[in-house]
Amino acid sequence: MGRVLILSDAACDITKEQEQELGIKVVPFKVAVGDKSYLPRVDIDNFDFYKVMDNYEGIPSTSQVTSIEWLEAYEEISKDKSISDIINITISSHGSATYDNAVIAKTNFYIAHPELEGKLNIHIIDSDNYTGVYGYAVVQAAIKAQNGAGANEIIAFVNDWLKSAYVLFACYNLKYAKKSGRISAAAAFAGELLGLKPILKISHGVSSILKKVRGEKSIIPTILEIAADDMIPKTPYVIIWGSDETLRDEMAKAMEKALGYPPADYCQIGAAVACNAGHRVAGVVIKGKA
Repeated sequence: MGRVLILSDAACDITKEQEQELGIKVVPFKVAVGDKSYLPRVDIDNFDFYKVMDNYEGIPSTSQVTSIEWLEAYEEISKDKSISDIINITISSHGSATYDNAVIAKTNFYIAHPELEGKLNIHIIDSDNYTGVYGYAVVQAAIKAQNGAGANEIIAFVNDWLKSAYVLFACYNLKYAKKSGRISAAAAFAGELLGLKPILKISHGVSSILKKVRGEKSIIPTILEIAADDMIPKTPYVIIWGSDETLRDEMAKAMEKALGYPPADYCQIGAAVACNAGHRVAGVVIKGKA
């Protein structure tokens, strides 16, 4: 049995250190800001991209990972003959054609390399979610692969996590969600003039507003209340954050105090998510009971 390699796109928001230490391959998204183009994770980091956002009046736009880019990734990985399986975990197909393009690239790869069918197996999983929801699965899958787990065992773990994991969060500035329209529930929210902030949930690719709170100080306590009530006891959770480390630490401290154990990881949103949510966010990924 050969090695298993974990592949994903940049919206999984794992760190560069995790990518390198665990041998994960991450394909970046191109981002356009006016007439300038960036390749986050490659030529600009998260904090520098947040500054670019702040200095731009419009809304940056992201491009899907194309079938050609996925094919190039498969081709590169195939050069390592010790790899028998690629597990590609992608951003939700509800919000991007990236998953569909990965499937197209798989078909084209085997057309070009029929001799590799059965020797290099490509498994593609639609995360049906965003950021740390599948970022956590990507990291854990890579840890399992390093420890010698086979493809079937890893895929079963990923599918079980994604089946009920979701993100609870708040955008402290709804400008990006409203103008991009990609987070539909936030885009339709109309309570800002009253000082209200929506607490959002994204599950199976669909966003919804769970509560509306008055003022920023109510955001983290409300997210905590919902998370503590709905998560499966003793399951891992991941803190979601962006440009504000104070919010990150406050969210983590509140969750640990309520649950009695620390977060499994921290996930800073990258450009692909920040373009649609803004960069000042607070949230948590949990495995829900439903």
